[in-house]
Amino acid sequence: MAATDPQKRPRQQDGMEKIPPILIKAMFGMVLFSLVIVAWARFTDQPLSALPDQTEPVAVERMIVIEGSNSGRATVYDTDGNVIRVYGPLEGGFISGIWRVLRHERGKIDAPLDAPVRLVRYEGGRLSLYDDLTGWRAELIGFGADNAAAFARLLD
Repeated sequence: MAATDPQKRPRQQDGMEKIPPILIKAMFGMVLFSLVIVAWARFTDQPLSALPDQTEPVAVERMIVIEGSNSGRATVYDTDGNVIRVYGPLEGGFISGIWRVLRHERGKIDAPLDAPVRLVRYEGGRLSLYDDLTGWRAELIGFGADNAAAFARLLD
């Protein structure tokens, strides 16, 4: 036989190793377990525990109007039209990003863009932003401590 005969050539490894069957079974077991837990929670109307407690006492609440731009600039007003804070393009990115979200959410229902939103600090320190027109809300700590602090300064 010739040296190029496929039966004589050594088998090449393609870098793939066989996955142990126990790992595949464990993976499917985890998927099945997750599906069972989610189905149980939905069918028994379990409360959405990932949502923060809305009955927590409010420490400070302020109605603000956010005006932003795609460049990152943002201006925050009170409900009387007085400027609370002006952010340049390098410091207003997160505030301007929230304005873009509000613009999108309000655009869905043709709500005015200059309507105020509620900025709330709870007694436990949690900071939330609510748009009562659309029902949209944001737990600001979920965006990082620096971004939450940008809104916290608006309450001081």
